[in-house]
Formats: sequence, C-alpha cells, structure tokens
Amino acid sequence: QVQLVESGGGLVQAGGSLRLSCAVSDNGARILERGWYRQRQVPGAQREMVAVIHSSGATRYSDAVKGRSTISRDYREKTVSLEMKSLTPEDSAVYYCTAVVIVDIGKSRDFWGQGTQVTVSS
Repeated sequence: QVQLVESGGGLVQAGGSLRLSCAVSDNGARILERGWYRQRQVPGAQREMVAVIHSSGATRYSDAVKGRSTISRDYREKTVSLEMKSLTPEDSAVYYCTAVVIVDIGKSRDFWGQGTQVTVSS
C-alpha cells in the first residue's frame, strides 16, 4: 500500500509562487511514476495532469504550466515536489499527488493523496 500526503497549499497572490510537497510512504512498492494533478472547483472540471516524473527521471508538464513549473523528487526523503511561479487565478484548484505503482507484470495501479487546496487571488 502506498500512502501520499500533500502539503504546501494555501492562499497565494497572483504573480507569486508556491511549492507543494508530497510525502510518499511506499512500503517497498515499486513506483513507476510520481506526479501532480489538479482539479478546478468549477462545474464540469476534470482532474488534469500538471506534471509527472518517471522513475527514469523524465518529466512531462501540461501546456498550462510548462515553463513556469518544476517537478522534482528526493529519494532519500521520499518526497515529490512541485514548484510553480507566475501564478494566476486559473491555477486555483485542489492539487493531488499521485503515484503509479507496479503491482504485477504489465499491471499498475494509481494511488492518490487527499489533495491540497491552492487559491490564487487576483
């Protein structure tokens, strides 16, 4: 079982920056990918990928945050972090930490944290 606990959300002014962290308790599980998703609190909003980092170190970012965000991991501390700058009200959302865990040959399972609220004021 993998447990993920996010921290670092809160209220930020537009143009500011923030750093989200996720403590990962992997219990020896093999994690293929770690990442951050978000879900805006507007009707019909889907959970969307923000940034992910593969076990190889390769990273992917959504077009919405590319160039102003950095995802990183610390194996010793077992954390995955997301730094975002030049925030706008459109970045306001609940941010979720996620891990893709290999559970069997060719099979994986997604684990999610509880989420942390980020609100960007204009």
